Amino acid sequence: MGQSFSVNFFESLHKEEWREVRLGEICLKVDYGYTASAIAQNTGTKFLRITDIVPSQIDWNAVPYCNIDSKSLEKYLLKVGDIVIARTGATAGYNKYIKTKTQCIFASYLIRFRANPNIANPHFISYCLQDRGWIEFVNGALGGSAQPNINAKQMSDFTFKLPPLPIQNQIAEILSSFDDKIDLLHRQNQTLESLALTLVRHHFIENPNRNEWKIGKLGDYGKIVCGKTPSKMKKEYFNGGIPFVKIPDMHNKTFVFKTTDSLTQKGLQSQHTKTLPPLSICVSCIATVGVVSMNAFESQTNQQINSIIPAQEYYRYFLYCFMKESYNELQAMASGGTATANLNTTDFSNMPILCPDDMELQKFHSLVSVYFDKIYNNSKQIQSLEQMRDLVLSKIFNEKMEE
Repeated sequence: MGQSFSVNFFESLHKEEWREVRLGEICLKVDYGYTASAIAQNTGTKFLRITDIVPSQIDWNAVPYCNIDSKSLEKYLLKVGDIVIARTGATAGYNKYIKTKTQCIFASYLIRFRANPNIANPHFISYCLQDRGWIEFVNGALGGSAQPNINAKQMSDFTFKLPPLPIQNQIAEILSSFDDKIDLLHRQNQTLESLALTLVRHHFIENPNRNEWKIGKLGDYGKIVCGKTPSKMKKEYFNGGIPFVKIPDMHNKTFVFKTTDSLTQKGLQSQHTKTLPPLSICVSCIATVGVVSMNAFESQTNQQINSIIPAQEYYRYFLYCFMKESYNELQAMASGGTATANLNTTDFSNMPILCPDDMELQKFHSLVSVYFDKIYNNSKQIQSLEQMRDLVLSKIFNEKMEE
């Protein structure tokens, strides 16, 4: 972000013309979502849930379907420009701007806000809801309750400064230029990972010689670590520089560079046996089962995640791809009759896995390393773009230009 951009752009915002508004007053519609069960069968209508809007990108291929009658479809159908906001749970306040035209409705734990285009650019409003002012507002409304919940009336009372429409359009265009580049890199990463998964299927899972290989246990490939949360009574354990990985940090991420929570060195040392070296394979095993990522930096995870520290470097990408391909098996292993899916560490360690000879594993590692190296570099670039976008966002909504 050059000096000319900084000065010229921020001076052109004319903040003296911005007026304070309530979110509800600049919207045409505010609606709670539809109550239904998500199903895998393609009914023609997607069913957007909280879990789908938590990642940085909506993965439309992963959004399930639902059954709905034509009258309800008309009422709950999402349109480009709609904003959906989570109203309950640990992710209350998370939101997404709908930028893709698709036949999709939204679930009951989401609230839809449809801005009045005559006075508000919906894309600009969506950026207002990424700013720290919104986050602080939501945290205040939740008030630290055991069952976090924020309703439509409370959300509608969120106040913020609204510039004239031409300035809204200008800001949305600038910020969306960052997001367009980020989207492109995410799509590249999805393609590269798909190529790696195709290779693991070809070399191992569908290999006609696979019967010659023995079946071992996942624990044979390295150390299995079940995560743990340090005592929250010790404030000195948190908000440091060491990533603390939770499941929402992992969604749609091959490599986790950024986490919502972090630990201090004291927090790390309080449970040092839970420390993961970079590029361990992290697998979600409680509630949301089967999400797989690698940590970019030395990290720890919470107790919902089991991780594999590979015993050999050339095991790494084989293990990652194998776990990605084992989603259905992980789901089945975790479903043991309990209300909440739970795959314990012992069963995870004993999970059956193919054991090709080391030469085959080394050959595979050499083939796919180029894909994962590119994904890693793209992910670093995404991180930089997000930091730049968030800096611009912060200066727009929170800071005055220096004289």
